[in-house]
Amino acid sequence: MLKGRESVVRLVGKRRRFLPNRETLLSASDDLELELVTCPVCTLKISAQHHAINAHLDICLSESETPTGTKRKLSQRTLLDSNFLSNSKIHQSQLTNNDDFCGSRHSNSHSHIINNDVVVDAPKAKAAAAAAAADVDVTMENVSGVTLQTFIVGRRFFSHENELHVGANISLLPDPHNVKDPNAIKVLSADSGSCKCKVLGFLPRELAQYLSPLMEKYCLSFEGYVTSVPKNPFDFVPIMIVCHKMILHGEKEYEDVEAFKCLWKYAIHVVESTKNCPPGITKYQQNFCLVIHEVIRSNPHLFTDDEKKFMGPWFRISTISYSEVLDPQEAIKGLSAMGYICLFEDKDKLHDNDIKEILNLLTVSELHDILCKLKKNCNHGRRKSDLLESLLPSFVGGLCPHLTSLVLDKTGACFRISSKAESLIWRAERLFFLNGEQNLSTFLLVDLGIVKYPTYDCIISEQIFPGPDDLLAYEEAIEVAQLMDEALDGNNVELVLRCIKIADSRISSSSMKTMESTTSELVATFYSSFSASWVYSKVVLLGVSFLERERRYNDAINLLKRLLNCFTCDGRRGYWTLRLSINLEHTGYPNESLTVAEDGLQDPWVRAGSRMALQMRILRLGKPPRRWKTPSFSASIKRKITEVHVQGRPLNCEMGMKNRFYGEDGEQCGVEQLALQYYAGEGGGWQGVHTESGIWLTIFGLLMWDIIFSNVPNVFRTRFQTAPLDMETDSFYLARKSCIESHLQKIHDGMGEEILITSWESHVGTACRGVNWDRHSLAELRAAVTCIGGPCLASLCRHLAQDYRSWSSGMPDLLLWRFHGEYRGEAKLVEVKGPRDRLSEQQRAWLLLLMDCGFNTEVCKVSPVSMSA
Repeated sequence: MLKGRESVVRLVGKRRRFLPNRETLLSASDDLELELVTCPVCTLKISAQHHAINAHLDICLSESETPTGTKRKLSQRTLLDSNFLSNSKIHQSQLTNNDDFCGSRHSNSHSHIINNDVVVDAPKAKAAAAAAAADVDVTMENVSGVTLQTFIVGRRFFSHENELHVGANISLLPDPHNVKDPNAIKVLSADSGSCKCKVLGFLPRELAQYLSPLMEKYCLSFEGYVTSVPKNPFDFVPIMIVCHKMILHGEKEYEDVEAFKCLWKYAIHVVESTKNCPPGITKYQQNFCLVIHEVIRSNPHLFTDDEKKFMGPWFRISTISYSEVLDPQEAIKGLSAMGYICLFEDKDKLHDNDIKEILNLLTVSELHDILCKLKKNCNHGRRKSDLLESLLPSFVGGLCPHLTSLVLDKTGACFRISSKAESLIWRAERLFFLNGEQNLSTFLLVDLGIVKYPTYDCIISEQIFPGPDDLLAYEEAIEVAQLMDEALDGNNVELVLRCIKIADSRISSSSMKTMESTTSELVATFYSSFSASWVYSKVVLLGVSFLERERRYNDAINLLKRLLNCFTCDGRRGYWTLRLSINLEHTGYPNESLTVAEDGLQDPWVRAGSRMALQMRILRLGKPPRRWKTPSFSASIKRKITEVHVQGRPLNCEMGMKNRFYGEDGEQCGVEQLALQYYAGEGGGWQGVHTESGIWLTIFGLLMWDIIFSNVPNVFRTRFQTAPLDMETDSFYLARKSCIESHLQKIHDGMGEEILITSWESHVGTACRGVNWDRHSLAELRAAVTCIGGPCLASLCRHLAQDYRSWSSGMPDLLLWRFHGEYRGEAKLVEVKGPRDRLSEQQRAWLLLLMDCGFNTEVCKVSPVSMSA
C-alpha cells in the first residue's frame, strides 16, 4: 500500500455517493491558485469560490447594519431548523445558545452529562434544572407522592403471554448485577398470585441511571400501574409510577443533599423530555434527532441555506413500510413539500441520470421481464449487473423510447433524499463525531452493548471551526481526498495527478498561521487536523508516494519541499525530511541530500525512527572528502545490540514469501513462534508473548487511564471518543505535566501492578485507544509489569506520554519475562528477524531507547539449518 493511503481512507470514511464540488474541482482551469475577492460589506479579502462568498456574506450581513439602520434578520428556514419529531420550530434564540452544559461539574458520578448511557439535551436540561431550583426546594420529603410517567422497555426478552392489562399494579426493583447496565431497574408485576413477582421488563436506561442511585442511596421506592396496553407485544408499555420515601428504623441523615437534588432534577428532565420524544419513536430516529440538535446547539454559526445540490439514493414507495408510519404516501408527500425528499411520479420530469439510478431498484426478475418485452436476449442465469449492462445501451442511445415507461411501471412512484438534506446530514455527522469512521450506527453498537465508551466530562471553551468558511474549505478538502482515493482504486493516473495539483495549490502556510493566532498554542496543535490545509497535506503526501512509485522523483522533491515550507510545526516533518534526502540522492544530488539530512537533525520535530535514519544517512554520505569531522552521535547509534542465533527446519525459503519453519513440536510456525520456543527452553526458561507494540499500548492505557480521561478543556467533545483529541500531539504531556509526573513517580516506586489491577477491574471492556482487552489476560499483564520493574516502566510511559505518535509503533516483537521467587523477576525485549530481514530505523531507534531506559534487549536471528548438518 502507498504510504499515507490508509490514513486518507480513514479520513474520508464512508465515501459519499455524490460530491457537491466534483464538477467544479475537475473542470477548473489549470491555474489552481486561490483567487481572492473583496467583501463589499467589511472589505476583507475572501475566497472567490461561491460557497465561501455566500457563507461570508450571510455572517457579515447578519452582523452589519443596513443603510436604513436596521439589521438583517436570519429568517430563512433550513433543514436543520426543523424539529424532526414534531411540527414545532426551533427558535433562533435556541440555535445561538452556546452555553456549554457538557462542561458542568458535579460531585456525583451519576450526574455526568456525557457518559456511556445518555447524552442529555443540554439547553433543555439547564432550563429544567433552573426552573426546578427556582420553583421549589427539592427535599426527600416533598418528592414523596410525586407521580412520573414513563414506559416499560425490553419486553422482547420475556414471556409473550397477555399478562398486562390497563390498571395492572407494578413495582420497581434495582438490578445492580445486570451485566449490561449496573443501574438497570426491573419492572415487576405486583398482581401476580405467586410469591415470586414476574419480571415485565425494565425502565428506560436514560431514566434508570438517575432513579437507581436514588433508590439505593436515598431509600426511595416506586409503585405504579399500567396506563395502556399496546397492540404490538414488543412495543413499549406506558406506565405511571409513584414515588415513596421508605421509613427505616435508626434512619441516618444524608449530608449529600445537593447530589440528591441533582439526581432528582435530571430524572424529572428525562421524564419531561420523553413526552416530546416518546419511546414509541424508533431508536434510530431518536439518535438522528440527537445528532442534529446537538450539532445545531454547538455550531449554529456553521450552517447556511446555500448548499450545493447533488443527487441522493432512490427508493421505491411500494417498498417503504414502517410500523410507526400509518400512511407512508402522506408522509412522503409531506416530506417532499418540506424539501426533505424529491418525489417523482411523472416520467417526463426524470433526467437521464435519474433513470439510470432507478434501474438499480429493479429486481433480477423485473429486469428480465423488461428485456423479454424488448425482445432482447434474456437468459435466466444472468446476474443483475449483466442485465443492467444489456439495458443501458438501449436507454443511452435512445433506441427504446418506451424504456422509461416500462421501468416506472415496475417501480411505481419513486423518491430520493434531497441533495440539501443529504449534504447537511453528512455535515452534521462529521461535526458530531469529528471523524469519517463513525456514524449513526455507533449509537446502535452502544445500545446493543457491543461497544462501551469511557466516562469523561466535556469542557468546551473554543470552537473547532471559527466560521462557515473554515468548515466549507475543510469539507471540500475531504472531497479532494475522496477523489484521490477513488482515482487510486481505479488506477486513473490523470485524476491522481489532478488531485495532487489541486491539493498542492491549496496548501497555504497562512491558514496555519491564522489558526495559531486565533487559538491558544496548545489547542492549535490538535485543532490543526480539522483544517483544510492539513487534509490537503495528507493528499500531497499520498501523492509523493505515488510519484516515487512512478519514479518521478523531481516532482516528489518539489512536493516535499512544499510540505516542509508550509508546516513548520508538525510531527510528520521527520518522514518528509527523510524522503526528501532519499529522493535527492536518487536524482544524483548527494551533497544536497546530505545537507537536508544534517538540517533535519536541527529540527525539533524530527524524532524517533526518522531521526535515526537521518543520522545513519549522514554517516554514510558524510565520509571524506564530503565531511572530515565525525558526528558526535556516531558512537551512540553504532552501539552494539546483543544478537542470538537460532536455527530451524525451513518450510519455505522463497523470496517475497513470509518465512515458515517447523517448530519443536513438529507443527508449522513463523519465526516469532520459533523464537518463543527457543527462549522457553534452552534460551533460558522465559515466558512471553509475540505482541510487538500491542501489549505496551495496553499497559500504557491501563496505567495512565485516569490521566488520559482527565478533565482537560476542549479535548473531549463527543461521548464516542476512545482518547482525547490531543493524544498524539505534544500538548497531551504539556497540558497534564504535573499530573503525569506525579503518577509516573508512583509507578517508579513500585505501584504499577496495583494501578494496573484497579484500572482493569474498573474499566474492563471499555474502549480505549491502544487497549486490547481480548489479546492479553490480566495475569499476563501483571507478570509483565512486575518483571519489567517500576523505573523502566515509568520511563517507557513517559516517552509515550510525550510523543505517542512517534513511539506507538516499532516495538520489539517479543516481550519475555521470568520470575526469581514470588514477587521479583526480570524482563527481556527481543526483535526477531528471519533470513534476509534486517532492522528498520524505527526498530533500531526503539532498541537503543529501551537500552537507555534500562531494558534488557537483543535481536534474535532465525536461519535455516545448513544442509551439511
